[in-house]
Amino acid sequence: MPPRLIGLYALATMEREGPIHGYRLSQRIAERTGGAWRPGAGAVYPSLRSLVERGLARKRGRGRRQEYAITAAGRRALGALRRRAGPSGRGGADLSSLWSEIVGEAEVGRFLVRRLQRSLEAIASYTSRSPPPSDAARVRRETIATCSKARTALARPHRRGSA
Repeated sequence: MPPRLIGLYALATMEREGPIHGYRLSQRIAERTGGAWRPGAGAVYPSLRSLVERGLARKRGRGRRQEYAITAAGRRALGALRRRAGPSGRGGADLSSLWSEIVGEAEVGRFLVRRLQRSLEAIASYTSRSPPPSDAARVRRETIATCSKARTALARPHRRGSA
């Protein structure tokens, strides 16, 4: 997990749960990733330190543990990021062609299909675990509707030069 992502997740966690210490942040990331990733102190604390240096979080000592809390500037930064990225996911340039090269996939289309497959597998895994039944049903409905829209769009004839 890139350091910036750890920092952003830390801000979101602080906003939602209040002050947090580095070990707890590492635990939360491990919980959210199903144990697939548990960043160590060498990743977590530099990220937290960077948030403090940028004024997005403040640190205070409590016993042996240092706790980190989001600041007003951190809330504004998180809000700006959410407004930019939004639920539509249209937060910026599509960097898929760069990522496909980074991971060694020559064809961008194949990379995109594999990424879609992983996303659909993650959705299936999420809904098969025990989320609240209403959430699982909503996620299934939204996924089916999104796939249906994509199928319709992909079935249209493609004209060269059109977006």
